[in-house]
Amino acid sequence: MTYLPFARVSIDEETIAGVCQVLRSGWIATGPYVARFEAALSAYVGGRPVRVVTSATAALEIALLAAGIGAGDEVIVPAMSFAASANVILRVGAKPVFVDVELASRNLDLARIEAAITPRTRAIMPVHFAGLAVDMDRLLALARSRNLRVIEDAAHAIGASCRGRRIGSFGDIACFSFHPNKNMTTIEGGALVLDHPDEIHYVELARFHGIERDADNNVDVIQAGGKYNLSDVAARVGLGQLQQLDAFCERRRALAGIYFDELSIDPPGVLPARGDAGHCWNIFTLLLPFAELGLTRVQFQHEMAKRGIGVGVHYPSIPGLTAYRKLGYDDRPFPNAARIGRETVTLPMFPQMSDDDVRRVCRELRAVLTNQT
Repeated sequence: MTYLPFARVSIDEETIAGVCQVLRSGWIATGPYVARFEAALSAYVGGRPVRVVTSATAALEIALLAAGIGAGDEVIVPAMSFAASANVILRVGAKPVFVDVELASRNLDLARIEAAITPRTRAIMPVHFAGLAVDMDRLLALARSRNLRVIEDAAHAIGASCRGRRIGSFGDIACFSFHPNKNMTTIEGGALVLDHPDEIHYVELARFHGIERDADNNVDVIQAGGKYNLSDVAARVGLGQLQQLDAFCERRRALAGIYFDELSIDPPGVLPARGDAGHCWNIFTLLLPFAELGLTRVQFQHEMAKRGIGVGVHYPSIPGLTAYRKLGYDDRPFPNAARIGRETVTLPMFPQMSDDDVRRVCRELRAVLTNQT
């Protein structure tokens, strides 16, 4: 029985050979391949400046700092996302202000944002959950009317688009992830897409110790930067992955279509929003009413694992996590986020899956839910 994890990376032999070339070159830290990767990413998002870093978490934190956000400021963020979406706000000294998400799309409920804005609000951080773009035209219009920054947590959304425009090709600041469970990988890594020249310089300083060099290569430290520079090894992986990204996303859309074909008739729970052709389908999540079904999520995961199928959890409600409850947050004001946190399961989704793999997942899922052996 072939085991199907919820995610699996796909790296071709040409990319592996390219990594070997980088290793043999003697230049494996930040160098020429990072520059090539940034240029290729910039071309992919329509020519906007791109700077790569070691993770999307680093990208989001640097983006907040570049936007001048710090102590006393507030940033609006979805109540359901990976914890990093809110953690980075705390790390720069600002306050996360949670807003509930829509049940099907799992994206920030834009209708609830206005009520969350206060005189201290400085930015809105939408998350394009699972690769389904938030309505950016509507969000950007609201943000501009209130003089707020929009920092897109696009960790799931490399390859996604909104009304025919690639995420990252417009807007304010967008941050991508290249973790192995994303649509493309650099093993670990992330990127910022920027629009303000002064913020580009800030990011360059922030990702490598605040170092600036003059024409004679003399070193000065302009600010207390961190250490978030990507390696040439990672960049070479990214170059190979970027060439295949559109094909990866197209295959994911096809797999999602089969999931809908299999699960839409008498659905076992709440299916995700279908979206449109711009949805890049990083993950496929389903809400299952475990209390009504008479089993726990852990039991469900164990039963699926016995059948050779890995099931993830994306994600708990952030205000219900221990670190946030200690700060006085509670997930009860966010019923959709709380429900998603209780009921969500992530089914296998990666380009190497066959159509029959999806049908097998759905068949075994129904068998577990109906207590069939």
